[in-house]
Amino acid sequence: MKKISYQVEIDCPRDKVFSVMLDKQHYREWTAEFNPTSQYEGEWKEGNRILFLGENEAGEKAGMYSQIAKLEPGKFVSIKHLGMLDQGKETAFENDLYENYYLEDKNGSTLLKVEMDTEDDWLKYFDKTWPKALQKLKGVCEKNC
Repeated sequence: MKKISYQVEIDCPRDKVFSVMLDKQHYREWTAEFNPTSQYEGEWKEGNRILFLGENEAGEKAGMYSQIAKLEPGKFVSIKHLGMLDQGKETAFENDLYENYYLEDKNGSTLLKVEMDTEDDWLKYFDKTWPKALQKLKGVCEKNC
């Protein structure tokens, strides 16, 4: 298990970045870098269960089921990924995997840091997709700021 991190500076206030980042439509835009059909089902409230879904190669909904571990609006969100969801079947992860978002003020802009746990097999994929996703998020936020 590895902890990886990425960051981007966004020319937009923290509260607005937080709001745009988690907005259902905008979320689809910036997470399309991971899966063109990426979406979530659920609410961004601490303790809530949330599904991160997209279509697999067969065109079926698949993804992860998770829990919002901690949420401080405009500052921090922690997602605890519990397992995979495929063809309606849940398969729990052996270890809890966390994905954390930190938002900090930086001279009128926002520094967004993403930190997550991952398996070695996924390192190359995330090193390729996270920077693209964060650049997409930067563009979406700055356009909607």
